[in-house]
Amino acid sequence: MESNLYCIGCGVKLQSENEQAKGYIPSSAIGRENALCRRCFQLRHYNKNEEVTLEDEDFLHMVSEINKTDSLVVHVVDLFDIEGTLLQSLHRIVGNQSIILMANKVDLLPKSTNSTKLIHWIRKKSKEAGLKIEEVLLISASTGLGIEEAAMTMEEKREGKDIYVVGVTNVGKSTFINQLIERSLGEKESITTSYFPGTTLGFISIPLDENTALIDTPGIVNQQQIAHYVSQEDLKIITPKKEVKSRIYQLNNKQTLFIGGLVQMDFVKGERQSFVCFFSNGLPIHRTKLEKAEELFANQQGSLLAPPNQTSPALLPAFTKQSYRITEPYTDIVIAGLGWITVLNGEATIDIRCPKGVSVHLRPSVHRK
Repeated sequence: MESNLYCIGCGVKLQSENEQAKGYIPSSAIGRENALCRRCFQLRHYNKNEEVTLEDEDFLHMVSEINKTDSLVVHVVDLFDIEGTLLQSLHRIVGNQSIILMANKVDLLPKSTNSTKLIHWIRKKSKEAGLKIEEVLLISASTGLGIEEAAMTMEEKREGKDIYVVGVTNVGKSTFINQLIERSLGEKESITTSYFPGTTLGFISIPLDENTALIDTPGIVNQQQIAHYVSQEDLKIITPKKEVKSRIYQLNNKQTLFIGGLVQMDFVKGERQSFVCFFSNGLPIHRTKLEKAEELFANQQGSLLAPPNQTSPALLPAFTKQSYRITEPYTDIVIAGLGWITVLNGEATIDIRCPKGVSVHLRPSVHRK
């Protein structure tokens, strides 16, 4: 039986006919107040994710409805993965709406990060992506840092309009909105949040007054992020939960760094120098000689070189190699959705091996002096 009710956790329309389809809820529970679909119930109470049959195009189509409105758009990005979460197609999706950028997870960056330089860097990145941003705010949706300023800025900029919150999957949109709701209404976990990409499946509307609302939208899937190629258990390990501690390795050429068993960085040519790694603190890094790297990877991926765990390598696409000639000091090698390695001195030839489809690119470091 299909209803006219919607899940308060993910926004999907509730139904009790097909257990495999999105929005399933037992018929006995369909009339309950504040009902959750089975998927949200499992996520909230057991941190267990159920696959749903919603294609990437469905997400984009739903979010594109915003360009038919007159509203304020809040774009949430992940500071630990700016390039992977900054929507270059945002103006095409939302039209000419005003945009505020919320740079989330500032708590994960080293405390030595200069906030003024960081905001300037984000504005430059946004401009390069073709986005016209009115404001850039640094926040932490998980700790509440910067939420009060964010709320005041949103209220000032919306000018009595609806607010749509957009972003790619897993940037913390729903956690951000939950923080706003808790501060204004005292209600906790109103919207389902989890580690897993694609938690919100429909528009979730939270009234701001009698005529306008704050609206959470489905996350847009970026298949170039490594999160889409690892198991749920491995995703928990590679997702940072607290301030990331930089790890520095002095390498000679012909040495290799393995980031778990997910990325292989070969220092092919160059003078001895430092490489600074910024990854989840729970993600191990292993150093070896380049001549031993192939054998080590073949024998130890899933054990010494983990994550992935022993059952996960079959889920990963084949690894591909990309070569880079680095000439500038303080250059970051960014692996989308995982982290980055800063080459301090420059003048290096680097090979990166990682799962096919995962974006790897270079950028001037945000920590550049």
